[in-house]
Amino acid sequence: MNYRRLGKSGLQVSELSFGSWITFGNQIDDGTSEALMKTAYDAGINFFDNAEAYAAGTSERVMGKILKKFGWARDTYILSSKVYFGAGGKRPTQRGLHRKHIHEACHDALKRMQTDYLDLFFCHRPDKETPIEETVWSMHNLITQGKIMYWGTSEWSAQEIMEAHMAARQYNLIGPTMEQPQYNMLVRKKVERDYKQIYKTVGLGTTIWSPLASGILTGKYNDGKEGETRLKRKELSWLKDKILVAETLEKVKKLTALAADSGISMTHMALAWCLKNEDVSTVILGASNTGQLEENLRVTQHLDKLNPDLLEAIEGILDNKPEQPAF
Repeated sequence: MNYRRLGKSGLQVSELSFGSWITFGNQIDDGTSEALMKTAYDAGINFFDNAEAYAAGTSERVMGKILKKFGWARDTYILSSKVYFGAGGKRPTQRGLHRKHIHEACHDALKRMQTDYLDLFFCHRPDKETPIEETVWSMHNLITQGKIMYWGTSEWSAQEIMEAHMAARQYNLIGPTMEQPQYNMLVRKKVERDYKQIYKTVGLGTTIWSPLASGILTGKYNDGKEGETRLKRKELSWLKDKILVAETLEKVKKLTALAADSGISMTHMALAWCLKNEDVSTVILGASNTGQLEENLRVTQHLDKLNPDLLEAIEGILDNKPEQPAF
């Protein structure tokens, strides 16, 4: 396993990480979750991603029980949570990025995951109802209290991230270290264009999610059969309608053929493509069984196959490279 710095911070994060979205406390049983965590840790993964909203807090409880059972030294792994959506409550005080919910969400996550602190704490979405200064102050206070080590954002715009940094500078506070955006062959604009200057100016780290576009980039949908796949789940209907379209499927079929000609699986090609981006700190993997995770972990053996010629061929099929602004 290789490790990369999380943005300009000194924190070394495994280039492949493991997330529990959709699976823990929802799609798979606790025994499978335990086996997946052990497989990931034994392979050198040191970052485990979670959120208050995942299975309404149950995902964090499952992960906490597993971590307590294995008893891994706390200084050997990185643990995250996210705040915004809440853990199922519907009242206005139970969600958002105001000081009250940030404070309570952090402490609830600590209890659920049975830990003294979180390494990474993400603002899961921007909150238009809360002044950015309030959010930055709240995250800064959690850091100074030792409850979190770093804070970041998820699916924020470049402008929103920089507004947070401006507020941090104005009040001499700690700004966000990392962003967790969706990034894959089909979704590229934020990571490759919008954040381009932020990598240089503030040293933004990225913990990307959905590198396989919820399975589309494995080629499993090429024959038009969906079966019992992730995109069939009710909570992902918004994503299915957006990316499971004829034009995308045609591109994936061509990519799958290209991967076969290059002696690599479609899955490995898609994951390796993400890892080739130097602005990606870590690629979050999800899995519903250990065989799937073990296969995805083998991508590190195929990185050299993505040579300039293959990357150019991939671009020819995708035809979606974001146009860079003229700075």
